[in-house]
Amino acid sequence: MFNSLLNLFFPKVCAGCRKLLLATENVLCTNCRHEMPLTQYHLDSKNEAVKKFYGKIEIEYASAFLYFNKKGIVQELIHNLKYKGQEEIGTILGNWYIEDLRELQLKIPFDVVIPVPLHKRKFKERGYNQVTTFGKSIAEGLKIAYDDTVLYRKKYSKTQSKKNLLGRSENIENIFDVHSIEKHQNKHLLIIDDVLTTGATLEACSRALLKIPGIKISIVCMAMANS
Repeated sequence: MFNSLLNLFFPKVCAGCRKLLLATENVLCTNCRHEMPLTQYHLDSKNEAVKKFYGKIEIEYASAFLYFNKKGIVQELIHNLKYKGQEEIGTILGNWYIEDLRELQLKIPFDVVIPVPLHKRKFKERGYNQVTTFGKSIAEGLKIAYDDTVLYRKKYSKTQSKKNLLGRSENIENIFDVHSIEKHQNKHLLIIDDVLTTGATLEACSRALLKIPGIKISIVCMAMANS
């Protein structure tokens, strides 16, 4: 009865289109689920995400689940996840993507999921890291470890979204480091983030993690900017 009253006064709406959800729907309405722009990158070893890192860092693989288009469903989802506290969106996307990643895991086995970290000041401001639920869902689905302690952000920086490629690269360089070079030696690390744009942040994370001897790196994002 309490839940019915709660839904009456605070009805649940779709995180993608803001329409009222049916009783059988959760977070996303059926229509938005069908309209989600899937990349299918997991089927292509030379996809556009992989190409972002050509000549920059050596990675085993890179992929993104969705295309990110301005004013599209995915932008609305990421905005609600990142700024509206709707962390369940990360769980939904992680659980959805896990079937594809299990196929990939058979060819490229991962050992540990590593989230792109927030600076402690940004974490305090937001109250959570927007990629945590996504990463934990993937780690649980692949039955591998999740570690948000080894990689950390040294410098506080404002959002990168309005900077050009050169500006981002200059601003992001050397702002990540690792707490220990002994941890995860000789393991395959899967770095996860929300939106892949230029790749500068993920490149910087990878360079920091490469201080750990013998590791391999792969990258998975919720979405990739559709250029």
